[in-house]
Amino acid sequence: MLIRLAQTILASILTVSVSLPVIAEEAANPLLTVSGDLGTIESGTIVLDLDSLMELPVTSFETSTIWTEGVHTFTGVALSDLAAELGVQRGLFFATAINDYTVEIPHSDAVEGGPIIAYLMDDSEMSIRDKGPLWIVYPYDSNSEYRSEVIYARSIWQLDRLEVVQ
Repeated sequence: MLIRLAQTILASILTVSVSLPVIAEEAANPLLTVSGDLGTIESGTIVLDLDSLMELPVTSFETSTIWTEGVHTFTGVALSDLAAELGVQRGLFFATAINDYTVEIPHSDAVEGGPIIAYLMDDSEMSIRDKGPLWIVYPYDSNSEYRSEVIYARSIWQLDRLEVVQ
């Protein structure tokens, strides 16, 4: 029985390693901890560093924001791509910043052409002082629905945690 359990756990770890090679139990320089109802992660918690995030599908877009001057290029992982990688198909993302500020983002926002977890602005990493190192950014200029108080409230910067509730 114990051997079978160990084999099952090992198989689960190998499956996760194959499908999500960038996910590690502990990242050298953790930026984002994702926990909760994760369909592809047995333990329910993963820790991502910048290298891990950059290995996921990359999305970039240009947009202005109400917090910055002019148009900027944001690069990161689309919330829809992260949700797909983690097997998240419904529910809510509770996004929390370094200062424990938390917002709810419905899974319905995780669509193609939707928000990204940006790790670069104008090809540079963002410091904590400049809303980084992670910022949930919507392509505000591409869709008038993204220019609302509700969406602006979901645009959390200094992001360091996501909890998924399906």
